[in-house]
Amino acid sequence: MEYKLKDTLSKDAFRYGYLVNKIAPFLKPHIGRIVLNMIIAIPLGLLDAVVAYALKPYMDCVINGKSWEFAGISIEQNLLALIIPFGIVLFALVQGLLKYTNNYLTDWTGNKISNSLKVELFRKLTSLDSKFYDINSSGIVLTRFFTDPETASKNIINTIKSFIMTSFGIVGLVCVLLYNSWKLAIIGVGIMAIAITPVTLIRKKIKKVSNATMVVGGDMTTNFNETFAGNKIMTAYNLQKLQNTKFEHQIKEQFDLTISLTKRVGWMSPIMYFICSIGIALVMFYGNHLIISGQMTAGSFASFVTSLLLLYKPVKDLGRTLTDLQTTFVALGRVFELFDLVPHIKNKENALKMSGLKSSIDFEHVYFEYEEGVPVLKDFTLHVNKGETIALVGNSGGGKSTTVNLLPRFYDIKSGAIKFDNVEIKDIEINSLRDNISFVFQDNFLFSGTIRENILMGKEDASDFELETVVKMAHLDEFLSTLENGIDTYVGERGASLSGGQRQRVAIARAMIKNAPIVILDEATSALDNESEAIVQKALDNLMQNKTVFVIAHRLSTINNADRIAVINEGELVELGTHNELMTIADGNYKHLYEMQFKNQQLMNA
Repeated sequence: MEYKLKDTLSKDAFRYGYLVNKIAPFLKPHIGRIVLNMIIAIPLGLLDAVVAYALKPYMDCVINGKSWEFAGISIEQNLLALIIPFGIVLFALVQGLLKYTNNYLTDWTGNKISNSLKVELFRKLTSLDSKFYDINSSGIVLTRFFTDPETASKNIINTIKSFIMTSFGIVGLVCVLLYNSWKLAIIGVGIMAIAITPVTLIRKKIKKVSNATMVVGGDMTTNFNETFAGNKIMTAYNLQKLQNTKFEHQIKEQFDLTISLTKRVGWMSPIMYFICSIGIALVMFYGNHLIISGQMTAGSFASFVTSLLLLYKPVKDLGRTLTDLQTTFVALGRVFELFDLVPHIKNKENALKMSGLKSSIDFEHVYFEYEEGVPVLKDFTLHVNKGETIALVGNSGGGKSTTVNLLPRFYDIKSGAIKFDNVEIKDIEINSLRDNISFVFQDNFLFSGTIRENILMGKEDASDFELETVVKMAHLDEFLSTLENGIDTYVGERGASLSGGQRQRVAIARAMIKNAPIVILDEATSALDNESEAIVQKALDNLMQNKTVFVIAHRLSTINNADRIAVINEGELVELGTHNELMTIADGNYKHLYEMQFKNQQLMNA
């Protein structure tokens, strides 16, 4: 299946058997409670029929002063007059207890299934590689991975329960109708069947509107996320009006979709009322004839009409339940499409575990492209020895970050080979490969939590001594001493409560405690002021000790001490050597870049 979630259409929305088989493993652990819940739904559905049936002996016997025979037992008028009212109260009590139990079991199983589904979907989400996150908006991902499971799993038990309850309610009431008069039952049930026919005509419209609503919902979530994450850009460029207009348009689109469905579904209720009123009129007209002719008692007729009136609600509920069931299956279809996503980056069978770097890393005639036909790296070849620090420089968009992103196998190359100690990267077990690489990015992501928790993400079982050591080596100790809670200070979402330099040092400490043999520094100091950069550079120097290091640096003055410098331009390695060697190349790319930066620096200082 393609990574791009182009829309929320589901080809499996009407494949009920397929979807039931897919959801079955999530239902199985709770099957006992689910079955009990469905069993309880049966008497709940039948109780209305009991009340309707009770009107016949009440009218014929209690009101008209006759005794009533039931199962060969004769019950006198006075006793019957006492039994029926108290019986109805007892049934109401039983119904209340059953409803409570039924609702409790529905919520319990629904939430359990929802949680299991969300956990599995989150595992799926975390198993997907970088390309998936590159090509899908956060709104669509959140909607598909969070909202759909909620709709699908919580509603499925409630909807099936409602279906059973209403179905048995209809069966029970139809039985009362037939018992009282099969002739009137044909009229009443026939008219009722005509009344619910429109329900079957809107299934596809519900699916279409449901899918379109999910698309808009995803766009709205994306808008929220972008507004939150990009609030400074929004404020700096006065983009509030643009964001508001975009959101208002999305709200209007969502409103139009909702009203579109309302217009198509809303007319069903008045039409059903109208058709049912015709049925009741015909029943009363013909019922009068049956009573006058002695073919039916007044009690039977009262019981029949009550049953018919009560029948309207479960029939209407059945229509709504079928609509809800379709919506649930649409959501289920979308959910299980996500389970069909297969990571592009995966382990080869019998992949080798990597334990450190012994000799070298090699890029051999590597070609790579993010989009088909748009090459980013072209015939890229580079040999890096163990313990060497190599700097990657060049114009923006030349392929520097892409080169280092291939090392932990965030992406797979199109052709050529990347080798660690002469073992091709695809032959190495992915987790062990990444365990041997530490990253420090330009804008390091800190998770909500404490500074301690963020550092220990590099090594969860690190000792207190290791933690103290990396805090000092990352030059965090002085900063932490100014905080009331020190290393246990809560940093907030994305580390928003820390400055850029502080976040970088926490990220460096995280990389240090991992103690991986390969370190990648991707523009690690480019966003910092001179004072912060100086402190962070000291921390980086400590991190780089005895490591194989790849440095991407915008400021060329920070890479003078690199063992070699690789100049990448338009995806090709155009120059390679030490700083001094590259500066001797007449009209060289590196020399030109360096002199341009030096001149700019002089102008800024003038």
